[in-house]
Amino acid sequence: MTTKLSVALIPVGVRGMKVLDRQKFLRNVIVPILKVSEEKVSNITPICKNYLLKLENFKPVQSLHGDIEGSNRKCIHLNPEKINRWKDITEEDRQSLKKYDVTEENFDSKEIQLTYENFKYDVIFKTVLPENEDIVSGFSQIGHIIHLNLRDHLLDYKPLIGQVLLDKIKTCRTVVNKSNIIDNTYRNFSMEVIAGEEDFVVTVKENRCNFQFDFSKVYWNPRLGKEHERILQFLKPGDVLFDVFCGVGPFAIPAAKHKCKVFANDLNPDSFTWLNHNAKQNKVDMSLFNSYNLDGKDFICTVFKDYIVKLCQGKEELNENTTIHITMNLPAMAVEFLKYFNGLINDQSLVDKYNFKILVHVYCFVVGGDPYNVAEQSVKGNIVDTYGIHISVFHVRNVSPKKEMMRVTFKLTRNIIFGLKTELEFDEPPSKKLCVEEKM
Repeated sequence: MTTKLSVALIPVGVRGMKVLDRQKFLRNVIVPILKVSEEKVSNITPICKNYLLKLENFKPVQSLHGDIEGSNRKCIHLNPEKINRWKDITEEDRQSLKKYDVTEENFDSKEIQLTYENFKYDVIFKTVLPENEDIVSGFSQIGHIIHLNLRDHLLDYKPLIGQVLLDKIKTCRTVVNKSNIIDNTYRNFSMEVIAGEEDFVVTVKENRCNFQFDFSKVYWNPRLGKEHERILQFLKPGDVLFDVFCGVGPFAIPAAKHKCKVFANDLNPDSFTWLNHNAKQNKVDMSLFNSYNLDGKDFICTVFKDYIVKLCQGKEELNENTTIHITMNLPAMAVEFLKYFNGLINDQSLVDKYNFKILVHVYCFVVGGDPYNVAEQSVKGNIVDTYGIHISVFHVRNVSPKKEMMRVTFKLTRNIIFGLKTELEFDEPPSKKLCVEEKM
Protein backbone atom coordinates (compact mmCIF):
# COMPACT_ATOMS: atom_id res chain seq x y z
CA MET A 1 0.00 0.00 0.00
CA THR A 2 2.28 2.80 -1.25
CA THR A 3 -0.22 5.10 -2.98
CA LYS A 4 -0.40 8.51 -1.30
CA LEU A 5 -3.03 11.01 -2.40
CA SER A 6 -4.05 14.24 -0.75
CA VAL A 7 -7.43 14.47 0.96
CA ALA A 8 -8.71 16.33 -2.12
CA LEU A 9 -7.96 13.40 -4.42
CA ILE A 10 -9.19 10.35 -2.52
CA PRO A 11 -12.76 9.02 -2.57
CA VAL A 12 -14.97 10.42 0.19
CA GLY A 13 -18.23 9.24 1.72
CA VAL A 14 -17.63 5.58 0.83
CA ARG A 15 -16.44 4.21 4.19
CA GLY A 16 -18.33 1.03 5.08
CA MET A 17 -19.64 0.34 1.55
CA LYS A 18 -20.22 -3.42 1.25
CA VAL A 19 -21.73 -3.62 -2.21
CA LEU A 20 -19.80 -1.73 -4.87
CA ASP A 21 -21.52 1.44 -6.07
CA ARG A 22 -19.22 3.04 -8.64
CA GLN A 23 -21.28 6.23 -8.84
CA LYS A 24 -20.40 7.13 -5.26
CA PHE A 25 -16.77 7.61 -6.27
CA LEU A 26 -17.65 10.61 -8.47
CA ARG A 27 -16.33 13.96 -7.23
CA ASN A 28 -15.15 17.29 -8.61
CA VAL A 29 -11.81 18.71 -7.46
CA ILE A 30 -9.70 21.76 -8.25
CA VAL A 31 -6.15 21.02 -9.46
CA PRO A 32 -3.30 23.31 -10.56
CA ILE A 33 -2.40 23.41 -14.24
CA LEU A 34 0.11 24.89 -16.65
CA LYS A 35 -1.12 26.22 -20.00
CA VAL A 36 1.63 25.78 -22.57
CA SER A 37 2.02 25.84 -26.32
CA GLU A 38 1.70 22.50 -28.03
CA GLU A 39 5.05 22.66 -29.82
CA LYS A 40 6.90 23.05 -26.50
CA VAL A 41 5.14 20.26 -24.58
CA SER A 42 7.86 17.67 -25.25
CA ASN A 43 10.43 20.01 -23.65
CA ILE A 44 8.28 21.17 -20.75
CA THR A 45 6.83 17.82 -19.60
CA PRO A 46 10.19 16.34 -18.48
CA ILE A 47 10.77 19.40 -16.29
CA CYS A 48 7.36 18.87 -14.67
CA LYS A 49 7.64 15.09 -14.24
CA ASN A 50 7.86 15.31 -10.44
CA TYR A 51 4.74 17.45 -10.23
CA LEU A 52 2.40 15.69 -12.66
CA LEU A 53 -1.04 14.52 -11.54
CA LYS A 54 -0.83 10.75 -11.84
CA LEU A 55 -4.12 8.87 -11.59
CA GLU A 56 -5.47 5.70 -13.11
CA ASN A 57 -6.94 6.23 -16.60
CA PHE A 58 -6.01 9.91 -16.57
CA LYS A 59 -3.68 11.73 -18.97
CA PRO A 60 -1.82 14.55 -17.20
CA VAL A 61 -1.27 16.32 -20.53
CA GLN A 62 -4.48 17.15 -22.40
CA SER A 63 -5.77 19.53 -25.03
CA LEU A 64 -6.95 22.82 -23.59
CA HIS A 65 -10.59 22.82 -24.64
CA GLY A 66 -12.36 26.18 -24.83
CA ASP A 67 -9.08 28.08 -24.72
CA ILE A 68 -9.77 31.63 -25.94
CA GLU A 69 -6.14 31.96 -27.03
CA GLY A 70 -6.47 29.21 -29.58
CA SER A 71 -6.56 25.44 -29.88
CA ASN A 72 -2.81 24.94 -30.15
CA ARG A 73 -2.22 24.96 -26.39
CA LYS A 74 -1.99 22.08 -23.95
CA CYS A 75 -2.96 21.76 -20.32
CA ILE A 76 -0.48 20.05 -17.96
CA HIS A 77 -2.27 18.85 -14.81
CA LEU A 78 -0.25 19.07 -11.60
CA ASN A 79 -0.63 17.23 -8.31
CA PRO A 80 -2.26 19.51 -5.68
CA GLU A 81 -0.51 17.50 -2.98
CA LYS A 82 2.76 18.96 -4.24
CA ILE A 83 1.78 22.19 -5.96
CA ASN A 84 -0.66 24.88 -4.84
CA ARG A 85 1.06 27.96 -6.21
CA TRP A 86 3.72 28.83 -8.76
CA LYS A 87 6.47 29.16 -6.14
CA ASP A 88 5.90 25.55 -4.99
CA ILE A 89 7.86 24.62 -8.12
CA THR A 90 11.56 24.70 -7.28
CA GLU A 91 13.60 27.71 -8.36
CA GLU A 92 15.72 25.48 -10.59
CA ASP A 93 12.68 24.08 -12.38
CA ARG A 94 11.09 27.52 -12.71
CA GLN A 95 14.24 28.79 -14.42
CA SER A 96 14.19 25.78 -16.76
CA LEU A 97 10.55 26.46 -17.61
CA LYS A 98 11.31 30.13 -18.25
CA LYS A 99 13.62 29.06 -21.09
CA TYR A 100 10.49 27.84 -22.88
CA ASP A 101 8.52 30.99 -22.05
CA VAL A 102 6.60 29.36 -19.20
CA THR A 103 6.13 31.74 -16.27
CA GLU A 104 3.64 32.38 -13.49
CA GLU A 105 1.26 33.71 -16.15
CA ASN A 106 0.91 30.16 -17.45
CA PHE A 107 -0.06 28.88 -14.02
CA ASP A 108 -3.78 28.41 -13.37
CA SER A 109 -6.27 25.98 -11.83
CA LYS A 110 -9.01 23.80 -13.25
CA GLU A 111 -11.89 21.70 -12.04
CA ILE A 112 -11.79 18.03 -13.01
CA GLN A 113 -14.12 15.15 -12.23
CA LEU A 114 -12.71 12.02 -10.62
CA THR A 115 -14.49 8.71 -11.12
CA TYR A 116 -14.16 5.12 -9.91
CA GLU A 117 -11.90 4.51 -12.92
CA ASN A 118 -9.29 6.96 -11.59
CA PHE A 119 -8.55 5.11 -8.36
CA LYS A 120 -6.31 2.07 -7.84
CA TYR A 121 -7.65 -0.87 -5.87
CA ASP A 122 -5.47 -0.10 -2.84
CA VAL A 123 -6.84 3.46 -2.59
CA ILE A 124 -10.38 2.13 -2.83
CA PHE A 125 -9.76 -0.45 -0.10
CA LYS A 126 -8.12 2.15 2.13
CA THR A 127 -11.13 4.49 1.89
CA VAL A 128 -13.90 1.86 2.00
CA LEU A 129 -12.77 -0.80 4.47
CA PRO A 130 -12.84 -0.32 8.28
CA GLU A 131 -10.42 2.28 9.61
CA ASN A 132 -7.63 1.24 11.98
CA GLU A 133 -7.97 -2.41 10.92
CA ASP A 134 -5.89 -4.61 8.63
CA ILE A 135 -7.10 -4.30 5.05
CA VAL A 136 -6.36 -6.27 1.88
CA SER A 137 -2.61 -5.77 1.96
CA GLY A 138 -1.61 -8.52 -0.43
CA PHE A 139 -2.77 -11.46 -2.48
CA SER A 140 -1.49 -14.15 -4.82
CA GLN A 141 -2.31 -14.45 -8.49
CA ILE A 142 -2.20 -17.89 -10.08
CA GLY A 143 -3.02 -17.63 -13.76
CA HIS A 144 -6.36 -15.83 -14.01
CA ILE A 145 -7.23 -16.50 -10.34
CA ILE A 146 -6.59 -14.07 -7.50
CA HIS A 147 -6.37 -15.84 -4.17
CA LEU A 148 -7.15 -14.02 -0.91
CA ASN A 149 -6.99 -14.98 2.75
CA LEU A 150 -9.44 -12.49 4.24
CA ARG A 151 -9.49 -11.75 7.95
CA ASP A 152 -12.80 -12.19 9.77
CA HIS A 153 -13.53 -8.46 9.95
CA LEU A 154 -13.39 -8.27 6.13
CA LEU A 155 -15.74 -11.15 5.34
CA ASP A 156 -18.78 -8.85 5.08
CA TYR A 157 -16.91 -6.92 2.38
CA LYS A 158 -16.22 -9.97 0.17
CA PRO A 159 -18.50 -8.92 -2.71
CA LEU A 160 -16.95 -5.46 -2.94
CA ILE A 161 -13.34 -6.68 -2.56
CA GLY A 162 -13.81 -9.32 -5.23
CA GLN A 163 -15.45 -6.98 -7.71
CA VAL A 164 -12.84 -4.24 -7.25
CA LEU A 165 -10.00 -6.69 -7.95
CA LEU A 166 -11.87 -8.03 -10.95
CA ASP A 167 -12.27 -4.48 -12.28
CA LYS A 168 -8.76 -3.27 -11.59
CA ILE A 169 -6.57 -6.26 -12.49
CA LYS A 170 -7.09 -6.94 -16.17
CA THR A 171 -5.59 -10.44 -16.15
CA CYS A 172 -8.00 -11.57 -13.42
CA ARG A 173 -11.20 -13.48 -14.22
CA THR A 174 -11.80 -15.20 -10.87
CA VAL A 175 -11.35 -14.06 -7.26
CA VAL A 176 -11.38 -16.68 -4.49
CA ASN A 177 -11.15 -16.49 -0.72
CA LYS A 178 -9.30 -19.50 0.66
CA SER A 179 -8.96 -20.90 4.13
CA ASN A 180 -5.53 -20.86 5.76
CA ILE A 181 -6.07 -24.50 6.67
CA ILE A 182 -4.41 -26.92 4.24
CA ASP A 183 -5.52 -30.53 4.02
CA ASN A 184 -2.22 -32.27 4.78
CA THR A 185 -3.32 -35.35 2.86
CA TYR A 186 -3.62 -33.70 -0.53
CA ARG A 187 -2.38 -30.16 0.30
CA ASN A 188 -5.40 -28.36 -1.13
CA PHE A 189 -7.59 -25.65 0.36
CA SER A 190 -11.27 -25.05 0.72
CA MET A 191 -12.20 -21.99 -1.33
CA GLU A 192 -15.09 -19.73 -2.19
CA VAL A 193 -15.55 -17.75 -5.40
CA ILE A 194 -16.33 -14.17 -4.38
CA ALA A 195 -16.23 -12.62 -7.88
CA GLY A 196 -15.98 -13.68 -11.50
CA GLU A 197 -16.11 -17.06 -13.20
CA GLU A 198 -16.09 -20.38 -11.39
CA ASP A 199 -13.14 -21.58 -13.42
CA PHE A 200 -10.26 -23.13 -11.50
CA VAL A 201 -8.15 -24.56 -14.34
CA VAL A 202 -5.18 -22.24 -14.74
CA THR A 203 -1.96 -22.06 -16.70
CA VAL A 204 1.17 -20.55 -15.16
CA LYS A 205 4.72 -20.23 -16.40
CA GLU A 206 7.71 -20.93 -14.18
CA ASN A 207 11.33 -21.78 -14.94
CA ARG A 208 10.64 -21.89 -18.69
CA CYS A 209 7.90 -24.48 -18.28
CA ASN A 210 4.13 -24.14 -18.54
CA PHE A 211 2.07 -25.74 -15.78
CA GLN A 212 -1.64 -26.37 -16.09
CA PHE A 213 -3.77 -27.57 -13.19
CA ASP A 214 -7.04 -27.26 -11.31
CA PHE A 215 -6.18 -24.87 -8.50
CA SER A 216 -9.10 -26.08 -6.39
CA LYS A 217 -7.73 -29.64 -6.26
CA VAL A 218 -3.94 -29.35 -6.10
CA TYR A 219 -1.28 -27.33 -4.26
CA TRP A 220 0.52 -24.44 -5.93
CA ASN A 221 2.25 -21.52 -4.25
CA PRO A 222 3.52 -18.75 -6.56
CA ARG A 223 5.79 -17.50 -3.77
CA LEU A 224 7.95 -20.62 -4.13
CA GLY A 225 9.06 -19.91 -7.69
CA LYS A 226 12.45 -18.57 -6.59
CA GLU A 227 13.04 -21.60 -4.35
CA HIS A 228 12.21 -23.96 -7.20
CA GLU A 229 14.79 -22.09 -9.27
CA ARG A 230 17.44 -22.36 -6.53
CA ILE A 231 17.15 -26.14 -6.35
CA LEU A 232 17.18 -26.46 -10.12
CA GLN A 233 20.45 -24.52 -10.18
CA PHE A 234 22.00 -27.26 -8.03
CA LEU A 235 21.15 -29.92 -10.62
CA LYS A 236 23.49 -30.86 -13.42
CA PRO A 237 22.55 -32.79 -16.57
CA GLY A 238 22.82 -36.47 -15.67
CA ASP A 239 21.93 -35.96 -12.00
CA VAL A 240 19.04 -37.91 -10.47
CA LEU A 241 16.06 -36.35 -8.68
CA PHE A 242 13.64 -38.12 -6.35
CA ASP A 243 10.77 -35.70 -5.67
CA VAL A 244 8.81 -37.25 -2.81
CA PHE A 245 5.95 -34.71 -2.73
CA CYS A 246 6.12 -33.37 -6.27
CA GLY A 247 2.70 -31.76 -6.72
CA VAL A 248 2.14 -30.87 -10.38
CA GLY A 249 5.89 -30.87 -11.07
CA PRO A 250 7.58 -27.49 -10.35
CA PHE A 251 10.81 -29.30 -9.40
CA ALA A 252 10.39 -32.47 -11.45
CA ILE A 253 9.48 -31.19 -14.91
CA PRO A 254 12.19 -28.50 -15.25
CA ALA A 255 14.71 -31.03 -13.90
CA ALA A 256 13.76 -33.54 -16.59
CA LYS A 257 14.00 -30.76 -19.19
CA HIS A 258 17.50 -30.17 -17.80
CA LYS A 259 18.38 -33.79 -18.71
CA CYS A 260 18.17 -35.15 -15.17
CA LYS A 261 16.65 -38.54 -14.48
CA VAL A 262 13.49 -37.89 -12.47
CA PHE A 263 11.36 -39.99 -10.14
CA ALA A 264 8.34 -37.85 -9.23
CA ASN A 265 5.70 -38.83 -6.70
CA ASP A 266 2.52 -37.38 -5.19
CA LEU A 267 -0.25 -38.97 -3.16
CA ASN A 268 -2.93 -36.64 -4.57
CA PRO A 269 -4.43 -38.35 -7.65
CA ASP A 270 -5.28 -34.96 -9.17
CA SER A 271 -1.68 -33.80 -8.77
CA PHE A 272 -0.53 -37.05 -10.36
CA THR A 273 -2.85 -36.50 -13.33
CA TRP A 274 -1.73 -32.92 -13.91
CA LEU A 275 1.92 -33.90 -13.37
CA ASN A 276 1.78 -36.30 -16.29
CA HIS A 277 -0.25 -33.84 -18.36
CA ASN A 278 2.40 -31.16 -17.78
CA ALA A 279 5.23 -33.55 -18.62
CA LYS A 280 3.64 -34.18 -22.02
CA GLN A 281 2.77 -30.50 -22.59
CA ASN A 282 6.38 -29.52 -21.92
CA LYS A 283 7.68 -32.28 -24.19
CA VAL A 284 9.71 -33.97 -21.49
CA ASP A 285 11.90 -36.87 -22.59
CA MET A 286 9.79 -39.65 -21.06
CA SER A 287 12.81 -41.96 -20.90
CA LEU A 288 14.06 -39.63 -18.13
CA PHE A 289 10.71 -39.20 -16.39
CA ASN A 290 9.02 -41.62 -14.00
CA SER A 291 5.85 -40.73 -12.10
CA TYR A 292 4.13 -42.37 -9.12
CA ASN A 293 0.92 -41.94 -7.15
CA LEU A 294 2.10 -43.26 -3.77
CA ASP A 295 2.28 -42.25 -0.14
CA GLY A 296 5.67 -40.68 0.61
CA LYS A 297 6.62 -43.58 2.87
CA ASP A 298 5.89 -46.15 0.16
CA PHE A 299 7.79 -44.12 -2.43
CA ILE A 300 10.89 -44.01 -0.20
CA CYS A 301 10.63 -47.66 0.89
CA THR A 302 10.04 -49.08 -2.59
CA VAL A 303 11.00 -46.84 -5.52
CA PHE A 304 13.96 -45.07 -3.90
CA LYS A 305 15.16 -48.19 -2.07
CA ASP A 306 15.00 -50.36 -5.19
CA TYR A 307 17.02 -47.81 -7.15
CA ILE A 308 19.77 -47.60 -4.51
CA VAL A 309 19.92 -51.41 -4.19
CA LYS A 310 20.29 -51.71 -7.97
CA LEU A 311 23.07 -49.13 -7.92
CA CYS A 312 24.89 -51.14 -5.26
CA GLN A 313 24.39 -54.32 -7.27
CA GLY A 314 25.61 -52.70 -10.47
CA LYS A 315 22.23 -53.07 -12.19
CA GLU A 316 21.94 -49.26 -12.45
CA GLU A 317 24.82 -46.98 -13.38
CA LEU A 318 25.70 -43.41 -12.55
CA ASN A 319 28.04 -41.15 -14.44
CA GLU A 320 31.09 -39.89 -12.61
CA ASN A 321 30.36 -36.90 -10.32
CA THR A 322 26.63 -37.54 -10.50
CA THR A 323 24.60 -36.37 -7.51
CA ILE A 324 21.29 -37.88 -6.41
CA HIS A 325 18.94 -35.23 -5.00
CA ILE A 326 15.87 -35.89 -2.87
CA THR A 327 13.36 -33.04 -2.53
CA MET A 328 10.75 -33.21 0.23
CA ASN A 329 8.52 -30.15 -0.08
CA LEU A 330 5.76 -30.87 2.42
CA PRO A 331 6.84 -28.41 5.13
CA ALA A 332 4.02 -29.20 7.56
CA MET A 333 5.23 -32.78 8.02
CA ALA A 334 8.09 -33.71 5.65
CA VAL A 335 10.65 -34.16 8.45
CA GLU A 336 8.51 -36.99 9.83
CA PHE A 337 9.23 -38.98 6.67
CA LEU A 338 12.99 -38.84 7.25
CA LYS A 339 12.73 -41.79 9.64
CA TYR A 340 12.03 -44.09 6.70
CA PHE A 341 15.63 -43.61 5.52
CA ASN A 342 16.92 -45.09 8.81
CA GLY A 343 18.10 -48.64 8.09
CA LEU A 344 16.27 -48.58 4.76
CA ILE A 345 18.54 -51.29 3.34
CA ASN A 346 19.26 -54.30 5.56
CA ASP A 347 21.51 -56.22 3.16
CA GLN A 348 24.90 -55.65 4.81
CA SER A 349 26.70 -57.20 1.83
CA LEU A 350 25.96 -53.98 -0.06
CA VAL A 351 27.54 -51.63 2.48
CA ASP A 352 30.90 -51.35 0.73
CA LYS A 353 29.17 -50.73 -2.60
CA TYR A 354 27.43 -47.63 -1.27
CA ASN A 355 29.64 -44.71 -2.31
CA PHE A 356 27.12 -42.31 -3.83
CA LYS A 357 26.54 -38.62 -3.15
CA ILE A 358 22.90 -38.31 -2.09
CA LEU A 359 21.62 -34.95 -0.86
CA VAL A 360 18.28 -34.51 0.87
CA HIS A 361 16.50 -31.14 0.67
CA VAL A 362 13.72 -31.24 3.26
CA TYR A 363 11.40 -28.33 4.04
CA CYS A 364 9.81 -27.43 7.35
CA PHE A 365 7.89 -24.67 9.11
CA VAL A 366 9.37 -23.10 12.22
CA VAL A 367 7.34 -21.13 14.76
CA GLY A 368 9.36 -19.32 17.43
CA GLY A 369 12.97 -19.67 18.50
CA ASP A 370 16.04 -19.49 16.27
CA PRO A 371 14.61 -20.83 12.98
CA TYR A 372 17.98 -22.15 11.80
CA ASN A 373 18.66 -24.10 14.97
CA VAL A 374 15.06 -25.31 15.33
CA ALA A 375 15.00 -26.55 11.73
CA GLU A 376 18.33 -28.36 12.12
CA GLN A 377 17.30 -30.03 15.37
CA SER A 378 13.96 -31.02 13.87
CA VAL A 379 15.76 -32.87 11.08
CA LYS A 380 18.35 -34.46 13.38
CA GLY A 381 15.57 -35.63 15.69
CA ASN A 382 14.24 -37.84 12.91
CA ILE A 383 17.55 -39.45 11.94
CA VAL A 384 18.97 -42.22 14.11
CA ASP A 385 22.67 -41.54 13.54
CA THR A 386 23.68 -37.93 12.84
CA TYR A 387 27.44 -38.61 13.00
CA GLY A 388 29.23 -37.12 10.02
CA ILE A 389 26.16 -35.40 8.63
CA HIS A 390 26.87 -32.07 6.97
CA ILE A 391 24.01 -29.66 7.55
CA SER A 392 23.01 -26.57 5.59
CA VAL A 393 19.95 -24.55 6.66
CA PHE A 394 18.41 -21.98 4.34
CA HIS A 395 15.61 -19.49 5.00
CA VAL A 396 13.08 -19.87 2.17
CA ARG A 397 10.42 -17.30 3.10
CA ASN A 398 8.44 -15.67 5.84
CA VAL A 399 5.00 -17.31 5.99
CA SER A 400 3.52 -15.07 8.69
CA PRO A 401 4.88 -12.76 11.43
CA LYS A 402 5.89 -15.73 13.61
CA LYS A 403 6.23 -18.51 11.05
CA GLU A 404 9.19 -19.24 8.77
CA MET A 405 9.68 -21.77 6.00
CA MET A 406 13.14 -23.34 6.07
CA ARG A 407 15.07 -25.78 3.91
CA VAL A 408 17.54 -28.20 5.48
CA THR A 409 20.01 -29.94 3.21
CA PHE A 410 22.15 -32.87 4.35
CA LYS A 411 24.04 -35.85 2.95
CA LEU A 412 22.34 -39.25 3.23
CA THR A 413 25.19 -41.27 4.71
CA ARG A 414 25.93 -44.97 4.72
CA ASN A 415 25.22 -45.01 8.46
CA ILE A 416 21.67 -43.85 7.91
CA ILE A 417 20.81 -46.05 4.94
CA PHE A 418 22.23 -49.25 6.46
CA GLY A 419 21.55 -48.46 10.11
CA LEU A 420 25.23 -48.83 10.97
CA LYS A 421 26.89 -47.84 14.21
CA THR A 422 29.03 -44.74 14.21
CA GLU A 423 32.35 -46.55 14.54
CA LEU A 424 31.82 -48.32 11.22
CA GLU A 425 31.53 -45.06 9.33
CA PHE A 426 35.20 -44.53 8.47
CA ASP A 427 34.88 -42.23 5.50
CA GLU A 428 32.86 -39.47 7.14
CA PRO A 429 34.52 -36.63 9.08
CA PRO A 430 33.09 -35.32 12.37
CA SER A 431 29.82 -33.46 12.15
CA LYS A 432 30.17 -29.91 10.93
CA LYS A 433 28.16 -27.40 8.96
CA LEU A 434 28.59 -27.24 5.23
CA CYS A 435 27.49 -24.45 2.92
CA VAL A 436 25.67 -26.62 0.42
CA GLU A 437 25.06 -23.72 -1.94
CA GLU A 438 28.84 -23.36 -2.40
CA LYS A 439 29.77 -27.03 -2.39
CA MET A 440 27.19 -28.16 -4.92
